[in-house]
Formats: sequence, structure tokens, C-alpha cells
Amino acid sequence: MARLRDVVGEHGIVERPTALKVYECDGYTLEKAAPQLVVLPETTREAARVVTMLAQAGVPFVPRGAGTGVSGGCLPVGAAVMVGTSRMRRIRSIDVENRTAEVEAGVVNLEVTRAVEARALYYAPDPSSQSACTIGGNVAENSGGPHTLKYGVTVNHVVALELVLPTGEVVWLDRDEDGYDLVGLVTGAEGTLGIVTAARVRLLRKPEATITLLAVFPGISEASHAVSAIIAAGIIPAALEMMDALVIEAVEAAYHFGFPPDAGAVLLIELDGLTESLEPLAERVEACCLTEHATSIRRASTEAERALLWKSRKRAFGAMGRLTPNYCTQDGVVPRSRLPEIAATIAEVSARHRLRIAMLMHAGDGNIHPLVLYDESVPGEVERVLAAGDEILEACLALGGSITGEHGIGVEKLGMMSSAFTEQTLAAMADVRDALNPRGLCNPDKIVPSPGACVEITRPRPRGGG
Repeated sequence: MARLRDVVGEHGIVERPTALKVYECDGYTLEKAAPQLVVLPETTREAARVVTMLAQAGVPFVPRGAGTGVSGGCLPVGAAVMVGTSRMRRIRSIDVENRTAEVEAGVVNLEVTRAVEARALYYAPDPSSQSACTIGGNVAENSGGPHTLKYGVTVNHVVALELVLPTGEVVWLDRDEDGYDLVGLVTGAEGTLGIVTAARVRLLRKPEATITLLAVFPGISEASHAVSAIIAAGIIPAALEMMDALVIEAVEAAYHFGFPPDAGAVLLIELDGLTESLEPLAERVEACCLTEHATSIRRASTEAERALLWKSRKRAFGAMGRLTPNYCTQDGVVPRSRLPEIAATIAEVSARHRLRIAMLMHAGDGNIHPLVLYDESVPGEVERVLAAGDEILEACLALGGSITGEHGIGVEKLGMMSSAFTEQTLAAMADVRDALNPRGLCNPDKIVPSPGACVEITRPRPRGGG
């Protein structure tokens, strides 16, 4: 302890039990696990020294960014020490000519765009938590967001990474150099291959014009068919998002955008590009929606109206508190054409488990976010929530999809990896992990199931419980 304090200073150590409670959970995962100690280095050199000391002592550790994850990837399962990157907040350089920025792991996602917006540039990955989540966590989870459909996820925008290996050695991985794509390997590895301390990210030029549409439908089925029609027409919107009636009810109560109270589902469709090309494109999108029985289509007429519409979408998770004391978010993927089928399955799961389930979707990608609403004070309800979530993800696999689109595996989905992948594929993943993390000290018991591993977590207790 004294040696670690010498490295990071008094403000870089968290050890009081009450303070450690802050680090026992992430954004939305039901599971909880508190570390025994949190170490917060401020520089890469400090992070490397901390990891070296832990490695020499054989102490397992878990990296953590802002803690906004939703699958428990940063929970200290099998690790006594947490190494946080939240104090590493420098934007080291901005290269306007080459449209890149080198930023430390603790820089908040939205701050990258704010640092370059005066130069008409921006950073494209935009998770719903972009005003709080950090670049290091985005890299760990390969985060996406509403504009993933056109612009891709984090891995498509990372040029190079600074990585502290589980031994404490610091390496620089650069895609501009020949050889294996190690940047791609580390992105999405959930901190199991080392701690990302900085990244060089790609910046994009702001589009000349934007049109944002809100199409209203009787239900999810009609909206889903409109999604397929838009893509089949050869149109790739910047974003193509869906919200169902329950979500609409919550966000309207919170933000008062003016969503129709009788809407079964809405599509938020954003087009961007050259001014001359957008109007005919918008007309084609509107035609696709009307053909699939849209009851109305509204355009954001001002930037303020567009901002409020996106606020309603991006803060929809928080708005759900107006409908329920608790909720659990899932993150599955199905082929776009099978969105109506997964919606029907979710309705069946909802009825069988006597739980309300709201639906948010990155519909253009087939990435669904069912929000299972519950009250943890009701005996047995948490267990029904977990069973419902597993059934939804199993259904995604049966439809040719995946158990995660952007939230990662963490502890929440570790038990489903054997359903999603063959033994041979899991063995190959384990071989890759063991090559860089042979002693399993860095974020143990994540992504790849370990035979005999004990995942020690706690469920939230009902209010008033002992």
C-alpha cells in the first residue's frame, strides 16, 4: 500500500469502505462487486509503475474508466485492486491537417468533439453516455452509438493505442505500421489484454447539412419493415433509431418533445451530407415510411428541435425512472429483416414473466436494447428479470444474431459465451488472451469462461432488506 501511495499520491488511493462503494457497480448491470483498493494514476508512467508492482506481487487487478458500462466489464471479479484511468484527462495533441487527436484514456468522449468543433471537425462514435464515458472505456468495450450505422464503432476510428501490458511494460500500437492489427485486437478486449492509457483517434469533417426525421408508426412491426425498406432502397442514414410506446411515454414525460401519445413506435432517422443531395434523399425515405404505414412524418425544423429530439433518444435510459423503480438493459443483435420476429418473442417473454419490457433499437444495425422494467422490492422479481434477459439473448442467437452489439460481455453474459461460440473458437480466444496476459492478472474471469472459475458477485437486495 505504501509503495502504491508513493507512486500516485494520497489523492490517487481510495481505501475507505464507504468510498469503495462507488466502484462496486457500473452503469446498469445488476451484479455488484466492490474492490478492496482503488488506485488512480495520473500519467502513463504512474500507471506502468502501479501495474509493475501488482504484477511483481501477483495481485490481480481490473481496469476502470468512468464506470458507465452496462455489462459489468469493470467489476472487480477475482481482482482485489482496481486501476482507474479517470485522472488521465489530457488531450495531448490535435493534428488538424491529418484529422487526428491524441488523447488520454480519461478524456470524456464528448470533450474530443468540443476540442475540435471550432475547426469544423468532430469525433464520430457517440454512445448514449458520451457526456460521461471516457475514451479508454470506449476502446475497452468497442463502443458504438446511434450513428454507428453509417460511421462505424470505436475500432473504426482508432488509429493507435498506448497500452500498459499486464507486466507493466508500455507499448505503442500503431495501424500505420506493418504487421498484425493489434489495435483492432485490443479494442473490444474489455481490458483483458492490458490497460489503455491513450489513443490516437480519427476526426471527421462535420457534414455540410443534416435532415432529421421522426416517423410515427402503429407498432414495432410496421417500423421494422420501414427500416428494411430504407436499407433495401440503397439509403444508409447516419442514424436509424427506434423507440416503442413505453419508451415514448417515458421520454415525453421527461423532455416534452411532443411525441404522439398514441404512437406504437417511432423511427428517428438522420440523413447527412451535401445540401443538394439531402432533399431528394429525404423524400425517398419518407416514401419508404409511408409505404410501410407511417401515420405521420415530422422534420426537425431548427437545430434546437433536432437537439431536443436527440436528447430524448440519448437520455431515454434515464427517463425510464418515470415508469419504474428499476430496469435491466439487454443488448442483442438480429438481422434487420428479423426485427419483427424478435419483437414478437420479447412480447411473449414479457407476458410469460409478467414483466413490462420497453424497446430501444439501433434499428439500422439490428441492435436491440430491451429494457426490462421491475421493482427490486418485489420478492422473486430480480430472478424473473434475469431469466427474461437470458431468453431474449438466446432468441437472438436462434435468429442468426449475437448476444452483444456494443455493450460487451463483462460478467453479465459470460455464461452465454459457450452458446454463442464453439469450443474451438473460445479456445482460440483464450490462447490470444494468454499470450498477452499469461498469468491472468489483468481483468480475470471476463470474456472467456474459465473452467472452475468462481464469479463472486452480489445481487441488489430488495429495499428494506437486511
